[in-house]
Amino acid sequence: MTLVLAADGRPLKASLNRALRRQKLRALMLIAPLLIFILVSFVMPIADMLFRSVENEIVVETLPRTVATLDGWDSDSGQAPDEDVFTALYFDMVLATEYKTHTRLGSRLNYEMTGISSLFRKSGRGVGRFDTDTYTDAFQAADPAYADPAQWAAWMADDTVRAALPMTANTYDAWAKMIIEAEEDVPVEEVPWDFVFTSLYLEVIEGAEPPVALNLSGVPLVNLRDQFADVDEDWLDPEVWQTIKIYSPEYTNGYFLNSVDRFKGVEGAEVRPENEQIYITLFIRTMIMSGSIMGMCVLLGYPIAWLLANLPARKANLLMILVLLPFWTSLLVRTSAWKVLLQQQGVINDTLVWYHSTWFGQLLDPVFMGLLNICYAFVNVITWVWNVLNGIWGGTDGLYLDWAAAGFERLALINNQTGTVIAMTHILLPFMILPLFSVMKTIPISYLRAAKSLGATNWTAFWRVYFPQSVPGIGAGCILVFILSIGYYITPELVGGTKGVFISNRIAYHISSSLNWGLAAALGTILLVIVMGLYWMYDKIVGIDNVKLGG
Repeated sequence: MTLVLAADGRPLKASLNRALRRQKLRALMLIAPLLIFILVSFVMPIADMLFRSVENEIVVETLPRTVATLDGWDSDSGQAPDEDVFTALYFDMVLATEYKTHTRLGSRLNYEMTGISSLFRKSGRGVGRFDTDTYTDAFQAADPAYADPAQWAAWMADDTVRAALPMTANTYDAWAKMIIEAEEDVPVEEVPWDFVFTSLYLEVIEGAEPPVALNLSGVPLVNLRDQFADVDEDWLDPEVWQTIKIYSPEYTNGYFLNSVDRFKGVEGAEVRPENEQIYITLFIRTMIMSGSIMGMCVLLGYPIAWLLANLPARKANLLMILVLLPFWTSLLVRTSAWKVLLQQQGVINDTLVWYHSTWFGQLLDPVFMGLLNICYAFVNVITWVWNVLNGIWGGTDGLYLDWAAAGFERLALINNQTGTVIAMTHILLPFMILPLFSVMKTIPISYLRAAKSLGATNWTAFWRVYFPQSVPGIGAGCILVFILSIGYYITPELVGGTKGVFISNRIAYHISSSLNWGLAAALGTILLVIVMGLYWMYDKIVGIDNVKLGG
């Protein structure tokens, strides 16, 4: 068999494979900047959010000895732990206070039990004033070697001493590390602190052999349980210790339980009291209002897109400019404008009051009542179902009916769901119109003419011929508007008041105000899962291949 060679003398097959590898490498290098950008700005933040929603290392990192000792405590006993746990807590609190991590730990546990933050802050200030200095004085009075930093360093370098005094070796090592990292001093030049002498005393009275023999029979035992109780009696509350024990693992599902109005109790997941349940309501409200906004955008955007697709080019271009005009204005400015328009003394209410005071306004009342309530019909269908279930979303009647029932007085259009729906419908309307227009532009008008020539009415021609071909545009617009809606923050925050905010506003609150990033990450993760679930359902029911942004 004759071997075919390339122009450079290499086998043709090897030369082709080499050229193919070079092409793939060039293609990879071309997309590398975009790939890196996506990894850094999209994938990594999401991965970090997912990790933060379960990460809980601060408890075991701040109180390692306490957590280890707490394993032997029966949380169902109804009693606070014994002296051993308080001894471990004393060692950990002294170190945490120097590292200033006790306040962070208090803030973390305060998310689960109100008041623990102040308990840790108060204990951080008080732990340095415990009576354990009597141990230090006793050792140093019995033998000057115990006041010699270099001697201590020599003892702790001796494996025999370390084996005889394991707890003292452990606390000395932790103290030496803290002296270097937090105090920026040298351990061989510093006398160990009281908690190191405390550990040495406890081991000696248990029968361990000290480095230098001495008599401690006259030294009274300092009850650390009482010392902590003197700082704050809450340390004797079993619920405090249950909270520490429950949230001591490095990873927890506590944030996700809080996200669905549950909490992690001794027996497992438990339901929060009714007056503390807010997140499920916010999730459902976010879904309903986003669906309402999406529906309003379809109702308002479809006719506009149809006009854009069928008007002469000059008029269509002018109308397109009007559609795109909001993009030239800041989102904050547009939202602030709605804040002015929707107020009780604002332009819309002034216009409505003036309109009803005129004779033609009263004459046209029945007509507008019907038209306006048709616009709100989509919202009412959803809200009626929700009202039956929970009654959270108020008002199943149309806006005009509300106005009539109120004697045509000024309407409450702001700081409620109505204001949020109106403002966000206006802001997101272009995202519905543009996909619809791009799809409708590709539908030949000759199809409608052919249907009519075969005897179809205008409605039949539209519904049976034109509308099905515009469904991909509706799907694309709905996905865009719905996904943008559920993550919106500025508009609900400014015009929604307390009843018109979304779950995204709560996430922002936990990130910027309460600093509960774990709960914010859990809420964001649930929101992400919901969106992906809806996307999957849309793909199964409609088919994602039917979504078109043009062509």
